[in-house]
Amino acid sequence: MSYEHLIYDVQDHVVTLTLNRPEKLNALNAGLRHDLREALAEAQQDDDVRVVLLTGAGRGFCSGADLTPNPGAASQQAPKSQQNDLMDDLGWVGRQALAIYNMDKPSIAVMNGVAAGAGMSLSLGCDMRIGSEKSRFKTVFIERNLSPDSGMSFFLPRIVGYSRAADLIYTSRTVEAEEAYRIGLLDRLVGDDALMESAQEVAAQMAGWPPLALRTSKRVLQHNNEVELDDALRFELSNLATPRKAVNDQKESQLSFIEKRKPSFTGT
Repeated sequence: MSYEHLIYDVQDHVVTLTLNRPEKLNALNAGLRHDLREALAEAQQDDDVRVVLLTGAGRGFCSGADLTPNPGAASQQAPKSQQNDLMDDLGWVGRQALAIYNMDKPSIAVMNGVAAGAGMSLSLGCDMRIGSEKSRFKTVFIERNLSPDSGMSFFLPRIVGYSRAADLIYTSRTVEAEEAYRIGLLDRLVGDDALMESAQEVAAQMAGWPPLALRTSKRVLQHNNEVELDDALRFELSNLATPRKAVNDQKESQLSFIEKRKPSFTGT
């Protein structure tokens, strides 16, 4: 599928989703928001995709919601609200957070520049963030007379801790790359020239493992981040059987170990 505001590229079991509104620092307008949700759904359904890289075109990751006024909007008749829209208590911000978080394939945000507001939230919904000296984060919401949305109040404390999340949300100060790495907003900090190559190397390493084991690992990790230990242990045990359903991969894991060679997993 082709997208108007997003580039979708699959190579060697890794899909790279590039937000493609560089003239607006990839701000999220209605078109990009729709394309992103559709692209994430496509990647989720494609068995050839094992890992997702998410980045932005140009010099920014994503500057948040697009607040640019539409000159023609005033003269256009507002579309009639559909019942589903009226009943939706999540809105596009909630739907976006669920789209990225609910994927059971690892996702890596490649932080090629600023991530602000809903753009920062988007990066926080990924499993990992890899950045360079050009990466920076800004919560923004309080500057717009808003409280956090798009999942920030859920993701940020889990990543950096409650008090640091409070600091960043209440002050809306800019977090530069070095501090971002130190407090956990960035999981890896590399040179800007090597940013995408480094992210691709990490993705390739993940994509080389048995696909069902990879997806089940994410499922268990996310679920057990929210429960007590006894529930976590039961969930781990109940999910151990899932990767073993891929009989060929189970055999390949054993044979490659015995034969001391690199395994080749197919997900079957």
